[in-house]
Amino acid sequence: MKRRNPLDRYAKDLAPGTVRWIGVRPLRREPLQAVSEAEACAGLGLEGDHRMGKTPGSGRQVTLISEEFIAQIERFTGLAAIEPGLLRRNLVVSGINLNALRRQRFRVGEAVFEATQLCHPCARMEEALGKGGVAAMLGHGGLCAKIIEGGAIRIGDAITVVESSHE
Repeated sequence: MKRRNPLDRYAKDLAPGTVRWIGVRPLRREPLQAVSEAEACAGLGLEGDHRMGKTPGSGRQVTLISEEFIAQIERFTGLAAIEPGLLRRNLVVSGINLNALRRQRFRVGEAVFEATQLCHPCARMEEALGKGGVAAMLGHGGLCAKIIEGGAIRIGDAITVVESSHE
């Protein structure tokens, strides 16, 4: 059951976002492979992603970052353009405030996710983005989520909050 969140009453007012990019990593430490769609498997992760073989029920089955956060990271690093796969997140979205989704359930395509925690940058961001990469991502690393209901997700799918039953 979803944990009560004092911000639940405001989340329903979030405008929908859009999936812009999807990536899966077949093996740990390997580059992400961009795909146009993926199957979200409840309690496990995205089909084809190495996280499927990790601890079932983990709160880090899928990671998300927004184009808006990427723009901030570009500004802070001075890089003109950052390829989504460099940031090691599964989904790039736009048009929705990811931080407002924390501890919320939301639908992407046929699947339902629950944002569990902030996705902090790892030390590999120094290698991927250059010196200062981790600092540039602080507060802009996106979210981790678990999959509550499985289903297909595709580029262009809307991201909408699933209203809480605690109201």
